[in-house]
Amino acid sequence: MRKLYDADMKVVGFLQEGEGGRRTLYDGNYRVLGYYYPASNKTYDADMRPVGRGELLMTLLVDFSAS
Repeated sequence: MRKLYDADMKVVGFLQEGEGGRRTLYDGNYRVLGYYYPASNKTYDADMRPVGRGELLMTLLVDFSAS
């Protein structure tokens, strides 16, 4: 599992690569934010709703504390 950092080097999430290149994105509290399936080239949110074509997981990683 790879740690993801913001500009201040604070851990904001984790990226895990699974079987067949499938990727799962977690927030800083290990809650699932979404999935990417390379076989279909589609990204889904935590509820398996389509986000779009391509690897869009980082668009799900939003810093809500900034608002």
